[in-house]
Amino acid sequence: MMPDKPSDSRTKSKNPLFSSPAALGEALSRRININTFLEPSELQALLNAFHDPIIGIDNNGCISIFNSAAERITRRIGTGVLGLPVDAVFPDSRLVDVLQSGEPELNGQVALAQGTFICNRLPIRNGQEQIVGAVAVFRDVSEIKQLAAEVTSLKEIQTLLEAIINCTDDAISVVDNQGMQIMINPAYSRMTGFEAPDVLNRPATIDIADGESVHMQVLRTGKPVRNAILRIRPNRKEVTVNAAPIVVNDRLRGSVAVMHDISEIRHLLEELEGAKRLVRQLKSQYSFDDIVGQSETIKATISQAKKAAMTPATVLLRGESGTGKELFAHAIHRTSDRSRKPFIRVNCAAISESLLESELFGYVEGAFTGAKRGGRTGFFEEANEGTIFLDEIGEIGPNLQAKLLRVLQEKEIVRVGDTKPVRIDVRVIAATNANLEKLIKKKVFREDLYYRLNVVPIVVPPLRERRVDIPLLANHIIRKLNQEYGRSVERLSREGENTLLGYDWPGNVREMENLLGRALINMKPSEIVIEAQHLPRISGKSQQPAEAVPETATNPYEGQTFDQLQAAWERDLLAELLKLHSGNKTAVARALQISIRGLYYKLEKHDMA
Repeated sequence: MMPDKPSDSRTKSKNPLFSSPAALGEALSRRININTFLEPSELQALLNAFHDPIIGIDNNGCISIFNSAAERITRRIGTGVLGLPVDAVFPDSRLVDVLQSGEPELNGQVALAQGTFICNRLPIRNGQEQIVGAVAVFRDVSEIKQLAAEVTSLKEIQTLLEAIINCTDDAISVVDNQGMQIMINPAYSRMTGFEAPDVLNRPATIDIADGESVHMQVLRTGKPVRNAILRIRPNRKEVTVNAAPIVVNDRLRGSVAVMHDISEIRHLLEELEGAKRLVRQLKSQYSFDDIVGQSETIKATISQAKKAAMTPATVLLRGESGTGKELFAHAIHRTSDRSRKPFIRVNCAAISESLLESELFGYVEGAFTGAKRGGRTGFFEEANEGTIFLDEIGEIGPNLQAKLLRVLQEKEIVRVGDTKPVRIDVRVIAATNANLEKLIKKKVFREDLYYRLNVVPIVVPPLRERRVDIPLLANHIIRKLNQEYGRSVERLSREGENTLLGYDWPGNVREMENLLGRALINMKPSEIVIEAQHLPRISGKSQQPAEAVPETATNPYEGQTFDQLQAAWERDLLAELLKLHSGNKTAVARALQISIRGLYYKLEKHDMA
């Protein structure tokens, strides 16, 4: 039984052990066999240092311990409550119950205005195992909940990050600041064949077969590493690696690396290159039967081309843009004894001069920055035993002209970055709409190359010189466009034919295809005849009556050579386009679909620069 309380609630405890905080310290010291005693001020400072509230009572149930944290939760000053009955200050403390029962109460919850607290209540015994007091220690549950929430959040984030890392197809490895492997993902195991027990807590170099570990580079420099090429064990697979430092609170804590298997990328690039090669080596699609026309002019050109096809001689196709020079190149190859061999088409104007040499002749590994490993075969080697068609030959620069001359003379090429010549057997067909003779006079085109190319010159006539073929060509193009557009147009009306016959066609067959294509778009689905109203508005002076164009009619160009007629037309076209685009040469080149350099050649040729 607890002794009766003194009548004065503020009477100090008579128990010598708990008459002061120092007495409690003495009792606790004896309990845990500590022989060093603290002064009262030292004991109070020690108790105040605790973050958790602590309240102690003596065997009379009066407060003998009350630290600063207890002051916060009770909003009472410690010096004002020492010696007071605990129930008067803290009715829910249950310290008196513990004092009477002698049994501890652990992890009990106490609801206060400041929140919910976990409370541990313990009896205090002296050296004779007598209960001389009780003490309660409070822990703020909100702090515990906050810590628990933070731990839960961290675990969720960790689980999410692990799920992300594990589901990615890129191989990932992580090392600590000592270069020891601490994490890998399943993609890493699939790529390398190493499982977690094989590499974790092992040096970062364990998977390197050839090259320096990017992890060690990052740890040494503190900087990321990009696109490093390595070979990894056990099968020396080639990979590209990106690595970055892991920095936490401005301290380098490790490195993370992402690996890509470039063997697959190389395989895809090889497939792409193979597809491009197949496109370039596509067998010639057209024969002489695909060249539409009954005029004597086109018949004579076809006859000349057929004769050239039966020889291995170099052919130079000349004529205005859009006349069908490439069609003749296809037909010549298909009729020749090389028809079963590659037919490589190269538009010299579409490839920049800096790349054209390597594209034509190929290159060896290390020839220049970005050169493909193992080098690359050029167009001439791909065309070996077949035909190479060099369109827009007048657009190549002087340096490349000299190398092309060597190919025609010596029948051998030298890859870029190499000195060893490679023998080739290639038939060359070149094409141009430029005035090569004028370019030679201006020292823009080599005269010796001109004579090597101009072995069999074939001039493809413009459409205005074979007007009788216009209706035939138009109907042929309509059938072709029907298939492309899903239409069923049957023919041109008489008025439509007269409109086409009355036009000079500066863009030749290509322009006609464009015009008829727009006509089909303008027609209703139910209409099957192209009328004049369907045709875009065109203007051009007819050189012959539109009603009929007999082959025996008087030649309106008599006394003028083809080159003179072409030059006059080209000069007028350039003047008109320059006026239309206010002198903007870039816009003119774009409209003509030629390079700006090619435009300047033409302007210089006509003294219009």
